[in-house]
Amino acid sequence: MTPKEVLAQIRQREVTTVDLRFMDFPGVWQHFSIPADALTEETFEEGLGFDGSSVVGWRAINEADLLVVPQPETALVDPFMAQPTLTMICNIHDPITHQDYTRDPRNIARKAVSYMRSTGVADYCLLAPELEFFVFDHVRFDQRSNEAFYHVDSAEGAWNRGRSEGPNLGYKPGSGLGYFPCPPTDSLVNLRSDMARIMAECGITPSAHFHEVATGGQCEIDLNAHDLLEIADQVMMARYIIRNVAARNGKTATFMPKPLFDDNGSGLHTHLSLWKNDEPLLAGHGYAGMSDLGLHAIGGLLKHADALCAFANPTTNSYKRLIEGFEAPTKVAYSRRNRAAIVRIPVSGASPRSRRIEYRCPDAAANPYLLFSAMLMAVLDGVQNKIRPGDPLDKDIYDLQPEEMAKVPTTPRSLDASLDALRRDHEFLLRGDVFTPDVIDTWIWYKQTYEVEAIRIRPHPYEFNLYYDV
Repeated sequence: MTPKEVLAQIRQREVTTVDLRFMDFPGVWQHFSIPADALTEETFEEGLGFDGSSVVGWRAINEADLLVVPQPETALVDPFMAQPTLTMICNIHDPITHQDYTRDPRNIARKAVSYMRSTGVADYCLLAPELEFFVFDHVRFDQRSNEAFYHVDSAEGAWNRGRSEGPNLGYKPGSGLGYFPCPPTDSLVNLRSDMARIMAECGITPSAHFHEVATGGQCEIDLNAHDLLEIADQVMMARYIIRNVAARNGKTATFMPKPLFDDNGSGLHTHLSLWKNDEPLLAGHGYAGMSDLGLHAIGGLLKHADALCAFANPTTNSYKRLIEGFEAPTKVAYSRRNRAAIVRIPVSGASPRSRRIEYRCPDAAANPYLLFSAMLMAVLDGVQNKIRPGDPLDKDIYDLQPEEMAKVPTTPRSLDASLDALRRDHEFLLRGDVFTPDVIDTWIWYKQTYEVEAIRIRPHPYEFNLYYDV
């Protein structure tokens, strides 16, 4: 829509409130609202001022002011507000220069797409993410000087098979056995269908939804492929819808990568394809039907795998998921079928238009704008420098001999290690001024200070099991 069309829709739908949304640095949507009659055509050019120092990872208090600039093509009527409310995603501008703010994740995604087109490699990068998440019935957690705990519960959790529920009907998927059961074992199908319906009403087209492998309410909703900026917007709106539909039904949804011990975690597997003049660029006659360009794209993802984890797996909890077993992609390798490899080439039919790369490393906590931009920059580096990916990993990793296993590199074992890798390897992200040195430095500083160190200095509950009586 154009600004004029947005204003017309506000009148036609009798909208009373306009909600303006933008992405903070770590990856959480922020918002504020204005009366609908305060929105004018000039607002789409001039923006509205707000305090950037209160947003995580942004301005210092002595240079706090920033502008939100609403983007009319993102306008839709919010399905959850009590009063008719139109919401728009905003870009962030500097109020003095009116230039795009470098730490705005959406701006980074826009620059990544522009840089791709400037190289002549491709016109479009299409991405199709798979959103995995847990739906719990109850959650409690706290951290104080004298205690630290969490407690989650789900009516379908395997740990509740023996609970007196009056009556307990017993339909609870076992750990690692939650994939594809029909109702009543899949107790969340109607909830997911409601999520998918509202997504469709908001212009998001899910391709599938189902119960995932873990017990205790793990779900997946897959999105159809769109270009990089649009799909990042859709991921954020989809997360918003998932959380609000769950809350409306007295449940809570989380995209925390590994909320349950000893069961599968939640990923954000992302399918990627490149297109030029409406022709697919990844299809060819090489391994798994890939072109040389497609194999070079994989080479770029593998070369920069450790650094990419800083954006693909951006929390300390992420590395509870990236362990062997539980279908976790821990091997820095590629394969047409082996899901232990971080890059998979799906077996998806003979059509060249269906050829794609599945990057399996990312988890559900990733900031989609930063993740998708970093992925694209790694792919472009692979294509431009003709980086070969080496031999594929087509064996079952559990059948490999120890000496063979030792030759296959693995993903970093901690956020600290991923941040170290990003320190060493980020030149490919700086090309085209897509990521700036300030963005890289701030990301590392924030994650190191407020997450890595925050976890390091606090006693862990399990340490009492290990050491209390030493």
